[in-house]
Amino acid sequence: MTRDPHDTTLDLDRLAQYLEQHVAGFRGPLRATKFAGGQSNPTYLLDAQSGRYVLRRQPPGQLLKSAHAVDREFRVLSALADTPVPVARAWHLCEDRDVIGSMFYLMSYEEGRIFWNPALPEIDRDARRGYYSSIVKTLAALHDVDPEAVGLGDYGRAGNYFERQIGVWTKQYRAAETQRIDAMEALIDWLPAHRPAEASGAPDASRAQRPSLVHGDFRIDNLIFAPDKPQVLAILDWELSTLGNPLADLAYFCMCLRLPSQGHITGLRGQDRAALGVPDEADIVAQYCALRGLPGIDNWPFYLAFSFFRLASIAQGVKARALQGNASSADAHQVGAMVEPLAQLGAELIA
Repeated sequence: MTRDPHDTTLDLDRLAQYLEQHVAGFRGPLRATKFAGGQSNPTYLLDAQSGRYVLRRQPPGQLLKSAHAVDREFRVLSALADTPVPVARAWHLCEDRDVIGSMFYLMSYEEGRIFWNPALPEIDRDARRGYYSSIVKTLAALHDVDPEAVGLGDYGRAGNYFERQIGVWTKQYRAAETQRIDAMEALIDWLPAHRPAEASGAPDASRAQRPSLVHGDFRIDNLIFAPDKPQVLAILDWELSTLGNPLADLAYFCMCLRLPSQGHITGLRGQDRAALGVPDEADIVAQYCALRGLPGIDNWPFYLAFSFFRLASIAQGVKARALQGNASSADAHQVGAMVEPLAQLGAELIA
């Protein structure tokens, strides 16, 4: 019997039976609770007799060929299992779409804390710097992984990362454009002319530029922390991961902290970081460079401006879908409203 591809529910009896056959130690029955949020890949907490697990699936229905690649997420989690990078344990990938209507994978449930506000109001002021130190250590550990050594040498195209990314996101922006935004036009003109020279994957390449595994959406709410200490237990949401320039992740994290304190992605703009006990951007960059043995980062404004441009392009796509009435998230209009402010913040860096 083939499941309806548009059915968004889980057949829990069939799922439990399948997992008992394919995951060592798994025992049903089970209950499923969908995590709230706008994940493009629906994610569920499974409570089973044998414990708690997390299931991440493709959306039901017809999909673009390269979209919602949960098998890539499973692959990267599996590859990082024996590295210093904290990730959930990848238990099983199911490519049989008849089980729940789409491809899915099962991973461990990591009991911990997720912070949505980078000001960390839940944490004592004197402890906040330790949490940020843990974040930067985690990012440096990710970028120090040798993709070839963990079987990810073909996980993306090495070299010319920013050239390709600028081209891709310019094309995506043009396809979704709904009005002229002067700040975006300025970024589209400026970024290709000012991108830094990028090293190849050769062993003697600059360590700052050498291609590495890039998360693609590294921000504070995509991290699970230990319940009682400043330790990252797992990096979440690997949907945008690829091989690329590691400075893209560092700049994206710092860019998110530059965003307003009210909005779809909460930042620290306008807040006194010293009063909060949160490190400033220069301290974050300096710690990252020290951990990775880098002398410093030239052309830092480029990396930040690119991050604003990329996020604005993504938001423009969400805005276009919202205006067409087929956006996947209820807060799509709020995301769409970010496009011009993001472009303005990026344009300020290149003025």
